[in-house]
Amino acid sequence: MFENIDELIEAAKSEPALKLAVAAAGDKVVLESVKKADDAGIVDPILVGDQQKIKDNLQKVNYDFSGEIIHADNDKQAATKSIELIAEGKADYPMKGLISTKVILQALLNKSYGLRQDRLLSLVTMMYLEKEDKIVFMTDGGMNINPDLNDKKEIIANAAEMAKAVGINKPKVAPLAAVEKVNPAMPCTLDAATLSKMGDRGQIANTEIDGPLAFDNAVSLEAAEHKGIESPVAGKADILLVPDIEAGNILYKALVFYAGLPSASLVLGAKVPMVLTSRADSATTKFNSIALGKLVTMGYKNN
Repeated sequence: MFENIDELIEAAKSEPALKLAVAAAGDKVVLESVKKADDAGIVDPILVGDQQKIKDNLQKVNYDFSGEIIHADNDKQAATKSIELIAEGKADYPMKGLISTKVILQALLNKSYGLRQDRLLSLVTMMYLEKEDKIVFMTDGGMNINPDLNDKKEIIANAAEMAKAVGINKPKVAPLAAVEKVNPAMPCTLDAATLSKMGDRGQIANTEIDGPLAFDNAVSLEAAEHKGIESPVAGKADILLVPDIEAGNILYKALVFYAGLPSASLVLGAKVPMVLTSRADSATTKFNSIALGKLVTMGYKNN
């Protein structure tokens, strides 16, 4: 298990470079992150998109790129060509550049490429909580709008898959809510209690689930003890399951954009992970996500 994101990056550097297909790569911030990953030997990128725009921005970021550039006339074509590279074995995993999430997901889920599975796709974000000096995985703050109980089960499974890739074989899962007790007026607390029981009975494999828990009690032992909460997960959570996309989006932006916590995000549920960050995310966050994507891709290949 990595203690922080710097350790994760060092692990990604220590392995041979993987091929990264970057869809709509003609963006300065995207290319800054790819350059850093290329210079570190983490990936060998293939840049897909408007060729002139890519070349112009390569100059702006002082990136002496010697790899392959594949021209695409528009975003849809860039997404299609990037996913084709994965399907044909010419690249190992894709990255969303300056492109709509919907467009690249449509390409990823195209049955003709054989990359979709009978699984829900979800966004998993790895964060380093500086105050608690630990890594957590928050999900899903970017894809599933109002997940039902079965969706949440699959979202947990995807996050557990990422946790395993970085060395946590049985992650502790905290379904988040505003309170720690089941309240019929708050449906997410009912889901949390049900998920906890499902975990007890082995219906969600290789996890330890307990909730509902508020955010502070999930990540802080001090807060949990102060409230008298006795739980195997409280204060020790590895995975934070948010009740819906609104809560997840707000939590993510509060921690990453405002508090400046290091993070990395991937979409899981297909045969390959996809680097997917907000278009407003920094080059550092995108770089972290490339490194995490490499380790998860290697985990898939080794299973």
